[in-house]
Amino acid sequence: MGIIKSCFSFIAGTACGVYLAQNYKVPNVSKLVDTALFMASIMEESYRKPKKKGEDDD
Repeated sequence: MGIIKSCFSFIAGTACGVYLAQNYKVPNVSKLVDTALFMASIMEESYRKPKKKGEDDD
């Protein structure tokens, strides 16, 4: 009984997630994360300080 009691929330969450993914239009999370990282890299490059002449890229 101990393992069922400790894993109940994981099993219930998995079952609910499968149900929602099959019956509703759920966004692709990995695609959203990739887009967010791409936008963050663009912003980081645009706000980065310019390099000085003597600096190396080590």
